[in-house]
Amino acid sequence: MSRKQQLLKRHRRNKRIGLMIGLLVLLAIGLLVVWWLPLLLAVLAWVAHEAWFADHLFYSPSDDYDYQFAADEQLALTLTAGRVTLPETLVLGAGDTLILQVRIRASWCGRFLDPGVRILGGTADQQDFERGARGVRYLNLTGQHEALLGGRLQLQGRFCKIAEAVELSVVRHPDYRAQRLLVIAPHADDAELAAFGLYSSAEQSWVVTLTAGEIEAEHYQAMGLDRVAAARLKGSLRAWDSISVPLWAGVPQERCVQLGYFCLQLPQMQATPSVAVPSREADLSDTRYFRRFNAFALGSDADGIASWDNLVADLVELIERIEPQVIVLPHPRFDPHPDHICAQQALMQALTRSSWQPQSLLHYANHLHDNDRWPMGAAGSGVALPPQLASHGPLRPWAMSISEQQQWHKAMSLGMMHDLQPAPPFKRKLRRIIQRYLAARRWPAFGDNEFFRKAVRQHELFWVDENLSKRDIH
Repeated sequence: MSRKQQLLKRHRRNKRIGLMIGLLVLLAIGLLVVWWLPLLLAVLAWVAHEAWFADHLFYSPSDDYDYQFAADEQLALTLTAGRVTLPETLVLGAGDTLILQVRIRASWCGRFLDPGVRILGGTADQQDFERGARGVRYLNLTGQHEALLGGRLQLQGRFCKIAEAVELSVVRHPDYRAQRLLVIAPHADDAELAAFGLYSSAEQSWVVTLTAGEIEAEHYQAMGLDRVAAARLKGSLRAWDSISVPLWAGVPQERCVQLGYFCLQLPQMQATPSVAVPSREADLSDTRYFRRFNAFALGSDADGIASWDNLVADLVELIERIEPQVIVLPHPRFDPHPDHICAQQALMQALTRSSWQPQSLLHYANHLHDNDRWPMGAAGSGVALPPQLASHGPLRPWAMSISEQQQWHKAMSLGMMHDLQPAPPFKRKLRRIIQRYLAARRWPAFGDNEFFRKAVRQHELFWVDENLSKRDIH
């Protein structure tokens, strides 16, 4: 069982215990006071839960985030009336990633409304944190270079106070967009969620999608299809999405590849590398069914066996064909999705066998272990660093600034993805209405899926591993 599943299991157990205690209290009130009062209190408690306690947050908001950076410069600074003042000797490049460590303390209102930090004087931004947050957090000031150097940048707490002592980390990077780029997507839409702005602006981009994403096809079953037909239709649509949607970003079909393996089966494939692992729902064991939109054949098309050995061989073949200088892939620690973990491990295994080595790996996280709402806050805002409660060694973040036009184009690319189109269930719609009026949360107009809020932002955030060709990648 993964850490994410363990945290969710504990969360559900605690919720059941709390529900039982609450029911006993309500029963006692009904017996001792008046019969209708427990009904009213139950409704109010449910509304309060949906408004303020429905987030999957598997840590205390008072915990400090803990990061070490392999930064090129780190400066201890002091806010003066909220203004960030830099030394005159500091030189910042337009492509530098700027991370500001701050200590915040949520106000009383910040326990019911999302506390955040408004960034004024440059590109308008607000980066939000957990309700009741108290401790060290990390703001992303990338893209605010001119305002910082001009002494105009000001931080203003919204439902929180910001301590005067802050620390700025400057991490310098080459322009990865000027290099040949390969994006590894475990499922159709992962490339767009994590890296649409990056791959749409790179000089040459390739997108390789590992799985068809055919399971959980209830939306198509509701149209009248049986379980197998629905899964095959969903997988075919998502395979088509993985080939066609990147064209919106200028990536031609011949540089998009769908490998056609089956959703949530990568861990089992890895456990038995030479054994074919069929789809859970589509009654298929041949990857060629979902590869029919590819512009060219791969070596494993000879047999279509859905095995780990074939997956790794496919990646070796593609790496040596593409010769990418930069590979974009899921983060092995931040992103807990089992297919994402296996996608990263398959790529790393392929690199040990490949005659070509990239210069850099850019890791992304479309999911988190500890917080299902990250990035927190509204669409169009910046991306603060995700929660990390214990440092695992130095990291080099790279935040790419995404223009307003790119954000709109990214939102439209997500809207083309069939898996993000179905309407949310009634309970989620009702929760959003409650949170809109009681918790002041806003959702974007361009889509109902939660990823439209999470992914359409002022930044795309990656964690960089560089100079692979100069060292052992094992």
